[in-house]
Amino acid sequence: MTKATDSNNLGSPSGDRGITIIPAIDIINGKCVRLTQGDYAQQKIYNEDPVEVARQFAGAGLKRLHIVDLDGAKAGKLVNLAVLENIAAAVNMIIDFGGGVKKITDVENILEAGASMVTIGSLAVQQPEVLEEWLMEFGAAHFLIGADVLDEKVKISGWQEDAGINVFDFVGQLISLGVTNIFCTDISKDGMMEGPAVDLYKKILTQHPEINLIASGGVSNINDVIQLKEAGCSGVIIGKAIYENLVPLNPLKGTSEAYKYFS
Repeated sequence: MTKATDSNNLGSPSGDRGITIIPAIDIINGKCVRLTQGDYAQQKIYNEDPVEVARQFAGAGLKRLHIVDLDGAKAGKLVNLAVLENIAAAVNMIIDFGGGVKKITDVENILEAGASMVTIGSLAVQQPEVLEEWLMEFGAAHFLIGADVLDEKVKISGWQEDAGINVFDFVGQLISLGVTNIFCTDISKDGMMEGPAVDLYKKILTQHPEINLIASGGVSNINDVIQLKEAGCSGVIIGKAIYENLVPLNPLKGTSEAYKYFS
C-alpha cells in the first residue's frame, strides 16, 4: 500500500518552515552501509539490519527517510525491494526509495511496497520523455529527482559520465515538467564530511527559488545543517555524519536550542 506523501514535510522553497533532516540508509546485500564518493570499494557496514536503523530514526522523531538500493543501482534493476517492504511495515515515515529504477513497473512496485516517493537519477537526464510519462501517470508528488553534480555539471552512470548539461539548466527542465522536489549531491563532498556545497545550493535557489531543494553530501556537524537552512534548502540528506554520531540523534528530538531551526 502506498503511503501518502505530505508535501508539508518537504519544507518550503523559501526555507521559512525550517529544514527537514532526512537520514539515509544505503543498502548492499541487505545491510546498511555507507560509501565514500560513491565508490563501492570504499564501503563501511554500519548495521546488519536496516529495519533496526529505521526504527532508531523513527524513535528519534524523524519523519523522512532516504533509502538507496546500491545493489540495484549497480545491477540496473531493483534488488532490495523486500528491505523497503520490511522498513515501511516497521516505521511510519515518509520514505523515498531509488536505485535501479528503469521501468514503470519498478515505480509501481516501489510505491506498492510502501514508499511515498521514487528517487530518479540518471534516467531523468537520459530519458526525460520516460520521466514525463511517469509524472503524468503517478503525479510529480511521488517523485524525488536527484542531480549529481561536479563543478556545476550533472554527472550520470554512477558519476562516471558527463551528462552534457549544467545543473541550473537541468533544474529548469525539471521545473518545466512540473517537478519541484529535487535533491542535489555535490560529488566532491559526498562521504567526505568536510562541509556541504552551500554556495552551489544558494546559486541554484537564486535561479530557481520555487523548488524544494534538498542538500546531500558533506554534512559533518549541526552548524552545516544550520547553514543549509539559512541558504534556503528545505531538507538535507545525512548519512555518515549520523552514523558516526557527529549529528547525534538525541538532540533531533528538540532538546537542543540549535534544533529550533528544524521541522
